[in-house]
Amino acid sequence: MQRFNYQRLEMEILRTPEERFNDLKEYPFKPHYTTIKTHDGFDLRIHHIDEGPEDGPILLAMHGQPVWSYLYARMIPFLTKAGIRVIAPDLPGYGKSDKPAAREDYSYQRQVDWMGEWLKENDFSKLTFFGQDWGGLIGLRMVAQDPERFIKVAMGNTGLPYNPDVPQEVINQVKAFRESDLKLTPMSMAKEVSQMDGKGISKDSKTFYPSLKFMYWQKFCWDTENLPIGFISSNQMEKRSKLSMMGQYLFESIGLGKLSPFTSDLVKAYESPFPDPSYKMGPRAMPSHVPTLPDSSLDAQREAREFFKTSTKPFLAVFAGDDPVTNGIEKDVLAMAPNAKSAPHIGGGHFYQWTKPEQLSNILIAFIKE
Repeated sequence: MQRFNYQRLEMEILRTPEERFNDLKEYPFKPHYTTIKTHDGFDLRIHHIDEGPEDGPILLAMHGQPVWSYLYARMIPFLTKAGIRVIAPDLPGYGKSDKPAAREDYSYQRQVDWMGEWLKENDFSKLTFFGQDWGGLIGLRMVAQDPERFIKVAMGNTGLPYNPDVPQEVINQVKAFRESDLKLTPMSMAKEVSQMDGKGISKDSKTFYPSLKFMYWQKFCWDTENLPIGFISSNQMEKRSKLSMMGQYLFESIGLGKLSPFTSDLVKAYESPFPDPSYKMGPRAMPSHVPTLPDSSLDAQREAREFFKTSTKPFLAVFAGDDPVTNGIEKDVLAMAPNAKSAPHIGGGHFYQWTKPEQLSNILIAFIKE
């Protein structure tokens, strides 16, 4: 762990020991590290994997919250077999990358800035971009601010949220909820998240605002100091018996998840970056920075969206079609980018890189080679 002092501010940056990643199944990839300077001038090490032929067309594949580049482990064999070079970084706060320990370090803009510096430091170019979840929010902004490095753009289960006109009463309701004493659990939150696309909401309800659903995920992540990332990821990516899931949940709820006899290889993989709860600040803090309400990102979001309004770069939207977190976003993406084409929905939920790796890989291979 590194500690820095700067103008009466202490910046704490955590680094996960490499042995935490030993013997992970389906992740035999060589690590690559790049050190950049933070906004305050401190060293921040960012990890990426680089697989496939050096002279092949390059796919920059970016993950979201609360996962890491392990999410692409099942896609990489399909992509590299087709001659694609795959570069998949871990965002700061995730995977093998360094993890700033303060909440304020995880603003949307800082992630864009840091990953932009990582991109320049490696001098990657002629890229096809693909991003999902936060990987899309950050990566689409990177494309807009450094377009000469990208030749094609693909994205799915993500977007560029722009919400300048949310009524003040909704803003107040969301903020009051985030600050309330309500205690959420993965189970109590599941129903709300399942309705984030507006489906299942009574027709008699007032105008639907996604922020009134996403606030449950934001509050749960921030209030849960030891966020059960392995359990959450497993619940969305693999089929397990009710007994196994409930047993794992019970152990997680009493703080003994590491001792659970119901754990799986996937649970272990997604807990591996976090030796203790202090390393989980990124996954806890970042949902609150998704701009479902007007915030400091408005101008940058508007400028990025204006870029895609006129961009002639080939653009492919690849949505699962059964992901309530992002189902309502696809129409907005297609309106934002008139040049965009929509791929057939392939299912697989929010993390379809893991659940539908061959189908998603084939769509991206065809897009890259066309």
